[in-house]
Amino acid sequence: MDDRVAGIGERLRGMRDVLGVDMAEMARATGVSEDEYAAYEEGRRDFTFTFLYQAADRFGIDLTELLTGESPHLTAYAVVRKGEGLPIRRRKGFQYGSLAHRFRGRTAEPFVVTAPATRGEAKAGIPLSRHEGQEFDYVLTGSLRVRIEDHEEVLAPGDSIYYDSGLGHGMVALDDDCTFLAVVLGRKEGPSHV
Repeated sequence: MDDRVAGIGERLRGMRDVLGVDMAEMARATGVSEDEYAAYEEGRRDFTFTFLYQAADRFGIDLTELLTGESPHLTAYAVVRKGEGLPIRRRKGFQYGSLAHRFRGRTAEPFVVTAPATRGEAKAGIPLSRHEGQEFDYVLTGSLRVRIEDHEEVLAPGDSIYYDSGLGHGMVALDDDCTFLAVVLGRKEGPSHV
């Protein structure tokens, strides 16, 4: 079992116990079955960004707390040097680097994301996820096939897309790895986890 995954699972269970939230409610809040939720808590399943974002939101905590066990402390500004973003790995090699994890009370979650090129996936269907809020993606290198519900777009360096993340959305890199800036904004009335 990956220590990072196990640590997040322990924090999930601990927060759920402290807040008196049952597993069924957390499964509903994160959009998974109770069995899937139990697997996350037990460290038997790696986390998707959407799951982590929704769990932190339900607990009313900062995403950084769920990922690291520590609260962000900076309030005026926070600098993250190249390559020093808080790493989050998710489905099939996607790598996220959180670019604001040290800033307390943020209203957005900015990431630099690397999507691996997998030629088979580029032609296959794109799995969709949903979470409250909105998202902005800006391609830095490579190209990205993006699906929002039944619509698809191919983005090249310098292209961007802004969308309601409550709609089913997903993406895969084409040809080579794709690096893009992703900014996830909380609920329309403001995120409750900050």
